[in-house]
Amino acid sequence: MKTGLVLEGGAMRGMFTAGVLDVMMEQGMAYDGAVGVSAGACFGCNYKSKQVGRAIRYNERFCRDKRYCSFRSLITTGDLYGAEFCYRTIPEELDVFDRETFEANPMEFFMVCTDVVTGKAVYRACKKGEDYLEWMRASASMPLASRIVEIDGGKYLDGGIADSIPLRFMESAGYGKNVVILTQPPAYRKKKNSLMPLFHIALRKYPKLIEALEKRHEMYNETLCYVKAQEAAGKVFVIQPPEKLPVGHIEHEKAKLRETYEIGRAQMTEQLEELKRFLAE
Repeated sequence: MKTGLVLEGGAMRGMFTAGVLDVMMEQGMAYDGAVGVSAGACFGCNYKSKQVGRAIRYNERFCRDKRYCSFRSLITTGDLYGAEFCYRTIPEELDVFDRETFEANPMEFFMVCTDVVTGKAVYRACKKGEDYLEWMRASASMPLASRIVEIDGGKYLDGGIADSIPLRFMESAGYGKNVVILTQPPAYRKKKNSLMPLFHIALRKYPKLIEALEKRHEMYNETLCYVKAQEAAGKVFVIQPPEKLPVGHIEHEKAKLRETYEIGRAQMTEQLEELKRFLAE
């Protein structure tokens, strides 16, 4: 039976996921495949490249750098998280992403984007030699805070709009035993986005995307129920923070990033033996 990782997004809440994944890597745990959404794709890719500590390292280093994340970047480039700096300068020069190890690792890695024309999720497998960092950027491009990303004639935004927790996708791809890493606590339920009036104006050319945004909270909450049902059936293992994390979508304080990362490490350490039993069954 193939084992899979399902990595929810959540911007800087992804530091929790980074902490969880680093403990897994230190333990030598391997999976047959993984799917990441938004921050889950951006930070989860380090699992396939086997780069322990990379996500927390560069986020602490650049969290105050205006090229990384700032309203100045949003105004001057159209992207809150600077596209050139985040997806070119950092991975190619300042904290190099190990493409060679990533591509040599047989673990499949998928990223979720939302097609702005159809409003549907697109599940993109990373392929050797292609520019998968551009797909990663698309997966993490939040509406209003990012430009629409155009790739091979398609137009994409944040994968979390259409599928925030792509467990069903992994199951349909043949992964019968999945570990789901969530970035919200157990009691969390999503509410309708208060920015919908702005979405209607800014994204009026894409009615299907607006429709997906309108229904996102309903789809998210239904998926949470499905995840819990699969967990109760013994098919899924869930790792999530015990309470609300101390970071938001934007975080310039190193201490809060580190605290969130350490919460992830602590949670994974606490559940480690139980997870090992789940994977061994």
